[in-house]
Amino acid sequence: MFEVREEIIKNAAVVANDWGLLRLDEGDTPETVVVPAGKAIVPLSVWKAQHAALATRLPEIGVWLASDERPEELAADIQQLTVIGIDFPKFTDGRGYSIAFNLRARLAYTGELRAIGDVLRDQLFSMHRVGFDAYATRPDRSIHDALKGLSVFSETYQASWDQKSPLFRRHHREGQNPDLDNAAGI
Repeated sequence: MFEVREEIIKNAAVVANDWGLLRLDEGDTPETVVVPAGKAIVPLSVWKAQHAALATRLPEIGVWLASDERPEELAADIQQLTVIGIDFPKFTDGRGYSIAFNLRARLAYTGELRAIGDVLRDQLFSMHRVGFDAYATRPDRSIHDALKGLSVFSETYQASWDQKSPLFRRHHREGQNPDLDNAAGI
């Protein structure tokens, strides 16, 4: 099945989507499925099975990872990929957050990182914190309403991809604890 959404959220705005998403139908195999012409995000299994042919189509080919696949499998090709998608098969499956963080922090991926699948407004803020910059939200929900999920909080306590220091390191009150200030070199 080749799915093309009209709009996605990218860089905190609703924009036109020019990428299609290939999912294998029953009976399809990674070796024999036909990847349509144009910009296509294909499953990792298809990328691996048809690597030689698909690599000639870069940068119009992206790859998506299932929640049980390892981002390290893309390490050799990672900087050539314009788009990497991470599938959230259901709202309660959080493995995609770890995959995204590892792509950004450990594999130094700098291209578009897109959340696909069961992506809802409530997840967007946390997804952004681990490195996502594009979101193909569920088609049965308002994409404009989902966009509000990126700005639901004004401050974060923990460190993450988008904020390298925790709040206690970013916020200091003079004289609050002089002994700790001196020990920390402040």
